[in-house]
Amino acid sequence: MVPVDNTFGELGLSIIGIGVQYPRFNLAPNDLETLSKRFYASTPSMDKVLSINRFTGIENRSSIGTIDHPLVNQETAPSVSQLHEVFVEDGVPLAITASQKAIEESRIRLSDITHVVSTTCTNNANPGFDNLVVAGLGIKQQVEKVLLQGVGCSGGLAVLRTASNLALGRTAQRKPARILCVALELCTPLVRSEFDSIKELQEVRIGPALFSDCASALILSNDIGGYVEPIYDVLGWDHRVIPDTAEHLRFDSDPLGWKVVLTPDVPKVACAAVPEAFSDILASVPSIPRSLQKADDFDWALHPGGATILTGTEKEMNITPYHLRASYDTYMKHGNSSSATIFSVLNRLRAKDMDAIAPPGGPREFVMACAFGPGVSVEMCALKRSQNSQRVADCLTPPLDDPDLD
Repeated sequence: MVPVDNTFGELGLSIIGIGVQYPRFNLAPNDLETLSKRFYASTPSMDKVLSINRFTGIENRSSIGTIDHPLVNQETAPSVSQLHEVFVEDGVPLAITASQKAIEESRIRLSDITHVVSTTCTNNANPGFDNLVVAGLGIKQQVEKVLLQGVGCSGGLAVLRTASNLALGRTAQRKPARILCVALELCTPLVRSEFDSIKELQEVRIGPALFSDCASALILSNDIGGYVEPIYDVLGWDHRVIPDTAEHLRFDSDPLGWKVVLTPDVPKVACAAVPEAFSDILASVPSIPRSLQKADDFDWALHPGGATILTGTEKEMNITPYHLRASYDTYMKHGNSSSATIFSVLNRLRAKDMDAIAPPGGPREFVMACAFGPGVSVEMCALKRSQNSQRVADCLTPPLDDPDLD
């Protein structure tokens, strides 16, 4: 057997544009309690969920609608077909807008796009939503498309990993690669289905208190076909599945959409896997200076799956909230938008106002991005940021009077 060399060379891969689009509405913690009391009696499990909801640390969860949206005020929870209609009508436009932002920043033409790699765990249609995004953008040429399923909250980094491997294939052929990566999730429409399960099974299900809606996108480029100032260089990645943990984190199909399985052991299981993944990335990416061997030598773009994920990673890696500042900021302002969150965190990390709360020594040149998904799977990606790509904080959420969203 030929030994496998896991060392990454000079990849020549860069993220040259990022776009994020949150929907126009926000759900405060008290909104969940109001909706619950409209349709469900007080039970120990429901009361426990609502108690947890008050202390998640989330100020607002971005949503395609308020608690008065017709979809969540029916006599029964919405069906899969109703969820699909809302995903197409309200979700796909968010993905198109996020993609347009990423394309605009990258300064490429639509005709330059060679691949589209996408993910969602809140829709399941054939053809996938990526077809609608391609059509909505006006891409006319044939592009290679990949739509990832089964990766849940780790989907954003799984998309980046998949796109990176595709781009390296183009590099081997001496051809340019300009890959549009898209993540779209509508989680809030599942609230009634989750409430039904809390009532019927008397389970403490915290998904309704955490999850939100978002679309995010980025453009990944190889180093063939013209130079564009990078936002982040992609240096290497690590993907692993923690053995015997599949029962802890799931997103299972259901007649009313999908059901979150999230056991109390998830933070412990997930966070305990970070040190080894980090160590393996350091060993496999020689372009990271040998002087940078500790976790606090890096900024961290961690998927904010919940407050205990953030604090647990801090403890495991001996880092501070300042290293995770973009993750905390995204979590507090928008909640957990599943796969779409990690690109939002990377976007937020490069904002000027984030530098004011950087750890001692200032913003780090190198970044570790990390996310957890069903499996339990761990995705980690080593990035190097360009200091020239810094931008002022922009408005990621359209104003309420945006005529395009009426």
